[in-house]
Amino acid sequence: MGATSTLTILFADVSGSTKLFETRGNVAARDIIAAVLDALIEVAHRHGGKLIKTIGDEIMCTFPGAVQGLLASTDMQRRMKSDAAFVQENIGIRIGLHHGEALVEEKDVFGDAVNVAARMAAIAKRDQIVATASTALNITNAAGVRVRSVGTARVAGKLLPIEIVDVMWQEDVSHVTTVQRIVQFTKNKRVVLNLRYMDREFQIDELADPFTLGREDGHSLTIESDWVSRDHAMIEWKKGHFILSDRSTNGTWVRIGNEELLVHRDAFHLRRSGTISLGQSHAAEDGNLLHFECSEA
Repeated sequence: MGATSTLTILFADVSGSTKLFETRGNVAARDIIAAVLDALIEVAHRHGGKLIKTIGDEIMCTFPGAVQGLLASTDMQRRMKSDAAFVQENIGIRIGLHHGEALVEEKDVFGDAVNVAARMAAIAKRDQIVATASTALNITNAAGVRVRSVGTARVAGKLLPIEIVDVMWQEDVSHVTTVQRIVQFTKNKRVVLNLRYMDREFQIDELADPFTLGREDGHSLTIESDWVSRDHAMIEWKKGHFILSDRSTNGTWVRIGNEELLVHRDAFHLRRSGTISLGQSHAAEDGNLLHFECSEA
């Protein structure tokens, strides 16, 4: 029977491993990745971490506390950039972590904390560490960790988006006598997206559910037109921006200023103000445009 424990869960994987296999071949690439994972595991052990498992080019570790996990994550990134062999192979890693309750069962770990940490790793880009803000919230100044807020992200199973932070690791201040690296949270103003369609107005923010558009009933905004697909597009707050995602047959046109762009089965970052036309260009549009404006509240 498993036991519940509060742990820091860390996922780290090799970025661009597919390209590595293509350029170096299966055997050489496998050896390089194995060396990278061994180095990451060694760093984790040095900070009191425990390897739970390796999954292809990824490792999953646990730490007893958030400080150990955060420090291990920064040292993992620095290890990649200080090892000549890894630099020569242009190796990069991405890391995600979260501190919370997990179910420890034999040699594996399950539960909400694992799912959230995995989501953080999926959000992270090459050479980046992404953590939930709650993981770094109570870290003292003396821990030597700096973070910056990068907005919120939605996690499967969570009703509301989770605030996330970028863990800073590239600044070397080891020579500084008094540690100045303080956990910082920038209190950003609330960003809202104002939408207007004919005589109807909507306002969405980072906590709102995705705003859906289509021809069928049940959408946030239903537009009855032959050009509009049943399930045409969606607008949601993602990684600090309002993102328009098209999933239609005919596409979605976005005009900002004098520039018009076709978005078809792709995503687009809505910025400033402009208009959206579903299914046809603005030149052919009959006047039923969706107006948008990003603003701070």
